[in-house]
Amino acid sequence: MEMFCFQCEQTAHRKGCTTTGVCGKSADTANLQDELTSAVIELANCNKINDENTNLIIEGLFTTITNVNFDNKSVKELTLTIKSKISCNSEFDIKSVWNCNEDIRSLKSLILFGLKGIAAYAHHAANLNYKDGEVNNYFYEALQGISKDLSVDELTALVLKTGEINLKCMELLDRANTETYGNPVPTKVTTNIEKGPFIVVTGHDLHDLGLLLEQTKDKGINIYTHGEMLPCHAYPELKKYSHLKGNFGTAWQNQQKEFDNLPGAILFTTNCIMPVKDSYKDRVFTTSVVQYPECTHIGEDKDFTTVINKALELGGYNEDKEITGINGGEVLTVGFAHNTVLSVADKVIDAVKTGKLKHIFLVGGCDGAKTGRNYYTEFVKQTPENTLVLTLACGKYRFNDLDLGDINGIPRLLDMGQCNDAYSAIKVAVELSKAFNCSVNDLPLSLVLSWYEQKAVCILLTLLYLGIENIRLGPTLPAFVSPNVLNFLVDKFKIKPITTPENDLKEILEQC
Repeated sequence: MEMFCFQCEQTAHRKGCTTTGVCGKSADTANLQDELTSAVIELANCNKINDENTNLIIEGLFTTITNVNFDNKSVKELTLTIKSKISCNSEFDIKSVWNCNEDIRSLKSLILFGLKGIAAYAHHAANLNYKDGEVNNYFYEALQGISKDLSVDELTALVLKTGEINLKCMELLDRANTETYGNPVPTKVTTNIEKGPFIVVTGHDLHDLGLLLEQTKDKGINIYTHGEMLPCHAYPELKKYSHLKGNFGTAWQNQQKEFDNLPGAILFTTNCIMPVKDSYKDRVFTTSVVQYPECTHIGEDKDFTTVINKALELGGYNEDKEITGINGGEVLTVGFAHNTVLSVADKVIDAVKTGKLKHIFLVGGCDGAKTGRNYYTEFVKQTPENTLVLTLACGKYRFNDLDLGDINGIPRLLDMGQCNDAYSAIKVAVELSKAFNCSVNDLPLSLVLSWYEQKAVCILLTLLYLGIENIRLGPTLPAFVSPNVLNFLVDKFKIKPITTPENDLKEILEQC
């Protein structure tokens, strides 16, 4: 069976996966997800904007993000549910996009993949009962645009509007998280694991972690974050639970090795799940949109009893276990979201004016399995002592256990949170530009980003909507961006691929 998918960074031959996904997705699963995407677009074209349809659109888009759902049965069921709600003649096949003119395909792909990222953020916000009418209504507008014969100029405008709406959605999610769990505070997190029963929670959803912490208190079970859940340790209403102990492992692409025969239960709240090995399949549990064949799924009731019982049955390690980050460090510091960073903005401004701080780098984004991502480790290691490094998302696991020292008492490495916390970085940049009375592009700030999946796409579109220039992107450029569209991005926004840490650092610092 054939398939076509080129939505992630590791796509085959930098062109597209056609027989099986590099992510592990089979051809039949890929085609079922195309059917689901087509159904979502058909539903949006019926112009019935209501909560039920919006929730289905968001769930359908989120389900098709890379490394979310490998379960054919659940994908089929969701597709049938969506089709049962379609009451008008709105037939559409997403394959028509894959087969159209390469520039049109490129622009429509940017819109669609950006929408998938927005759907993920909207889903997390909705779990905390936060919604935005403009964000929700845009799903209909953009999906309808994908199905129409729009011009390059019309699609380009829609691409940038996708970035605009994603900014609103990230702001919504930031408000949902902070008003529910408090503003993140600087917190040191251990990478070591205590003896006894434990559960590893991975994914992105703070709400699911909060529910699990409440259900496991006083049960003798420790909770450890994994991957993008690491920033949860900084939220006051989550860190108040004494059995939220530390962080297990590194980024998502290492899970097959790190979870191998793990004596604890594993809960996936969202992506990124990889094909599950038999050595730990019996202890993997999924919830929300993420599902995997033969793994127990926790439904909407969010009753984590089976996860708890499995953790107790496995018993954990017999003695405390020392585990380090990629570079040998045992402590990770988190909690430098916009509220914290802006509280010391006067120190940052003074350090710049006095010459103690020469430049600020934002080095972050998705991690991944393909070679070339050590670039980011080496880049951070080589940043001069008079520079700050802001970071976010799981790409930081390449270097977040490094001790880079500090400037005026401010750590040189500041972890701003999950991928959606790109909003924090944007907010800090905007506020600093106001303080220096200049544009963001005139700040001593450089963005060096890594991407893997669709949430990174919507963040990139937001940066482009804001007119941010000179973004360095890697480890490779998106396969779905055509040469003409790439030339447009280069000409208008000066976006460029990464080269080597040495060359890129030299070029950036020479421009200071």
